[in-house]
Amino acid sequence: MIIPGILFLLGLLCLIKGGDWFVDGASALARRFHLPELLIGATVVSIGTTLPEVMVSTISAVSGHGEIAYGNAIGSVICNAALIAAITVAVRPGKVDPKTLRVPVAFFFAAAAIYCVAAYGMGRFTRPVGLLMLGMFVAYMVANVWQMKNAPAEPEHEEEPMGIGKIVLLLVVGAALIALGANLLVDNGTIIAQAMGVPESVIALTFVALGTSLPELVTAITSLMKGHSDLSLGNVVGANVFNLVLVSGMSVTLAPFEIPQSATLFGINSSLVLELPVMLLVMVLLTIPALVRGKLSRVQGVALLCIYAAFCAVQFTM
Repeated sequence: MIIPGILFLLGLLCLIKGGDWFVDGASALARRFHLPELLIGATVVSIGTTLPEVMVSTISAVSGHGEIAYGNAIGSVICNAALIAAITVAVRPGKVDPKTLRVPVAFFFAAAAIYCVAAYGMGRFTRPVGLLMLGMFVAYMVANVWQMKNAPAEPEHEEEPMGIGKIVLLLVVGAALIALGANLLVDNGTIIAQAMGVPESVIALTFVALGTSLPELVTAITSLMKGHSDLSLGNVVGANVFNLVLVSGMSVTLAPFEIPQSATLFGINSSLVLELPVMLLVMVLLTIPALVRGKLSRVQGVALLCIYAAFCAVQFTM
C-alpha cells in the first residue's frame, strides 16, 4: 500500500505541474496572437485545466475501468461547482457579466440532458452518444469563437512576449506530465480502492475528481487573489462543459460502458438518485443566480460548500 500511495501522490503532482505548464504555454500562445482574455479563459484555459480529466477518463475507459471514467466526469463537475467555485464565491462574492456565461451555461445543461437520457433512459453510454458529445464540443468551441471574434483584445502589459520555442516546450512537457500523471493516478487509485474495499466509483467521485480538478483550483485561487472572480466562474463553467462533452465524449467513444452500480439508495442505483441529481443541483445553484441577478452571494458559496461536504460524507457511508 505504501508504494501505490506514493505513486498515487506522484501522479497528482505530475497532473498539477503538467496542467500548470500547459495552461501557461497555451495562454501565452493565445496572447501572442492577440486573442481576447475572455476567449482564452473560456476555451484555451478551460481545455488546459480539463486535460487531466480527459486523460484519466480515457485511460480508465480503455483499460476497462468505466466506473472511474464515469465517476471522474460527474465528480469533477460537482467538485468544480460546489468546492472550487464555491470557495471563490464564499470568500469574495461579486458581480458577474451574465453575457459571458450564457453560452457555456446553455451548452452545459444541453449536454447534461443528453447525459441524463443515456443514464436514465438507456442505462449505458454508447458510441453514438460519445460522438454526439464530441460534436457538441466542436459546436461549443465554434460558438465561443463566433461570440468573441469581434471583441477587442485587451492591451498587453508584458515587457516581452514569450518565445515560440518556450511556448512549445511548455505545451509538450505539460502534456507529457499530464499523461504520466493520469496513468499513475488510474493504476494506483484502482489498487488502493481494491485494497481498502472501497468501490472504484467512490474513489473516482471524490479523490480522483478532486485531484484532476486541482488545475481549476489553482486558476480559481489566482483569479481570486487578482480580484477576477468572474474569470474564475467562467473557467469553472467552461471546464464543466468540457467534462461532459469532451471528457465523457472521448472516453465513451473509445470504450462504451454500462452505468456503474457500486451502491444503492432506496433500492435504486445511487448514481441515478444521488450523483447525477447533485451534479444538476450544484450547477443550478451556481449559475442561475448569476444569470438572473448578475451577481453572486456569500450565502450561495457557503450553501454549495455544505452540499459538497454532505455529498462526500454520504459517499463514504453507503
